[in-house]
Amino acid sequence: MHRRKFCKTALAAGLTVALTGCDISPSGTKNQASSTINAITGAGNEVSIERAAVTELAESLQGSMYLPGDEAYDVVRKVWNGTIDKHPAMVVQCGSVNDVALAVQFAGQRNLLVAVKGGGHSFPGKSTCDGGMMIDLSQMHGVDVDVDAKTARVAGGALLGHLDGAALAHNLVTTAGIVSHTGVGGFTLGGGMGRTDRLHGLAIDNLLAATVVTATGEVLRASDAENADLFWAIRGGSGNFGVATEFVYRLHPFNPSVYGANLFYSFDQARDFLHFYAEFNETLPDEASVEPQFVFDDSGGPELMVQVCYAGDHAAGEQVMAPLVAFGKRLSGEFGAVSYQQMQTSVDAMLAHGGLYYLKSGFFIELTEASIDAMVGNFEGDHLPFTWFQHLGGASARVAPDATAYPHRNVRFNYGIMDAWGDPAESDMRIAAVRRYYKALEPHMKGFYTNLNDDTEKKTRGNFGENYPRLVEVKNRYDPTNLFRLNANIQPTV
Repeated sequence: MHRRKFCKTALAAGLTVALTGCDISPSGTKNQASSTINAITGAGNEVSIERAAVTELAESLQGSMYLPGDEAYDVVRKVWNGTIDKHPAMVVQCGSVNDVALAVQFAGQRNLLVAVKGGGHSFPGKSTCDGGMMIDLSQMHGVDVDVDAKTARVAGGALLGHLDGAALAHNLVTTAGIVSHTGVGGFTLGGGMGRTDRLHGLAIDNLLAATVVTATGEVLRASDAENADLFWAIRGGSGNFGVATEFVYRLHPFNPSVYGANLFYSFDQARDFLHFYAEFNETLPDEASVEPQFVFDDSGGPELMVQVCYAGDHAAGEQVMAPLVAFGKRLSGEFGAVSYQQMQTSVDAMLAHGGLYYLKSGFFIELTEASIDAMVGNFEGDHLPFTWFQHLGGASARVAPDATAYPHRNVRFNYGIMDAWGDPAESDMRIAAVRRYYKALEPHMKGFYTNLNDDTEKKTRGNFGENYPRLVEVKNRYDPTNLFRLNANIQPTV
């Protein structure tokens, strides 16, 4: 099936995925011959862990422990991106905050390599590891909405669909991403972009408090009033400072029926549209999210799609979108009332668990003649990726760059370059195509979204900009041994 046809089918059906965690009971470890378990430290050294100590940890858990050879091990070790196939020495599937603290203490005492899995959606695979400990939060996925206070208390292993579903049931919402089976943890700690970030700010701008298990196993509350330095750092500083086991978000009154559309144009209008879009964006209110995408038609040829979500009064949205309605010659697509929850789940099936994915992305402060030329002029050849804009600005731009660890407050767009495929034999070709197109766009970009990239220490340092020294101070305080290093890593200096 061609990608556009598949995408249209998913959009029309509003397909969803199962959001509850897998209810798996652990089997006994089959491989009991050795008295030790081979593992890897954070520094990459081999280490032997006494099996008796692992058994003691397992028996102390409310949740479950899985080791290689256990019946369910190959299920629980899997992450969303099928290109990532790693084998942790142990998977601790936590059932409580205390389980997380016990796992962290165990790993810290032995300097184990640690990965933290919530939704397991990390594109570069940072939620798993070879030879280390995976701390799996997937069974901790409760959401408690306080309608009067307009807040949501969300467990660290919950998915965005859990959060959206619970909040929208009360006509409330907070900013969440565009794939509902993404975990709230990684999404929020990296910043958190979505269809309402221009109206309500990023996820971190709606975060009121969090519970964090630090590298010593200490359970801390982080907010403006408690451990404020930690609270500042986790809002955009990724998973550098501990395991976030709970988030408290501000919710906003929301009409669950938005004014929206998926508009399709021939690709030969792409250049003109991006020029129009650069000017049109300057007129748009915070309620508007307008996101062009380069997709493919039923014959496999490139096509321009524009997804619109207006999260405000529909009559006002119709007036705001009048210039877009008048633009060019549409192939298909009409504006109308759209279920926001359906929009939020519209690509879940296309980006299902186990597919093969690769992505690069970067920020644009503005669309210039040169950047538009690079986007359109280099979108040619065989095995093209598909691309998409995330529309930023609005409320998220009215936060100071140093108010949170996330510094990219002046950018207008995040530009994603991605491919999805099913045949592993195509992986090298598909990845090369994404990298080739990204290389042409990178000179026009200004930084990147840490959740979507796997970059060097130098690039990470530069990407945090003037916030980096303060992040190092917080890292030194809460994780001086760099136990939590599988992230946009901040290197401790103590």
